[in-house]
Amino acid sequence: MKPTRIRFLVLLALVSGVLGWVVATLMDGQFGRALPVPLLAAVTLWLLAAAVLVWALLARPRLQRKSGSHPMPPIVAARTAALAMAASRTGGIVAGFYAGVAAGTFPDRLTQAGNHSLWASGAAAIGALALVVAALWLEYLCRLPSDGSPGDSGLGKVST
Repeated sequence: MKPTRIRFLVLLALVSGVLGWVVATLMDGQFGRALPVPLLAAVTLWLLAAAVLVWALLARPRLQRKSGSHPMPPIVAARTAALAMAASRTGGIVAGFYAGVAAGTFPDRLTQAGNHSLWASGAAAIGALALVVAALWLEYLCRLPSDGSPGDSGLGKVST
C-alpha cells in the first residue's frame, strides 16, 4: 500500500464540500430553512478522533519496539495501517461535507436554527479534521523503515 497523500484528502474534502454546500443551499431554497445538523455528529467525530489518537499513543511503543513493550504482530500492524487509511479518508470526506454545510448555512445564521446548524457543522468539520490528523499520525507510525535502496524515497511503505 502507498501512504496517504494530503492532495488526495484535500480533493476528497473539496468534492464533498461542494456537495454539502449544494445540499444546504437546496434545503434553504426549497424549504426555507437551514439544514438541521445534530450536535451529536460533532461529538461523535471528536470521540472518533480521540479513539484513534489513543490507539496511536498505545501502539507507538509497540511499533517502535521500545523496551518494556511487546512488539506488535505484523498482521495487527497491517490492520492498524488499514484502519488509519480508512479513517483519514472518511475524516476528509466528512470534514469537507460539514464545512460545505457551514458555508451554505452561513447566510442564514441570523435565525436560531441557522445559528445552531452553523455551529454544529463547524464543530463537526473541526472534529473530522482532528480525526484526519490523528489517522495520518497513526498511519505514519505504521510505516516500515526505508532500506536505503536506490529509488527509495526514505518515507517507507505502510506495513501491509
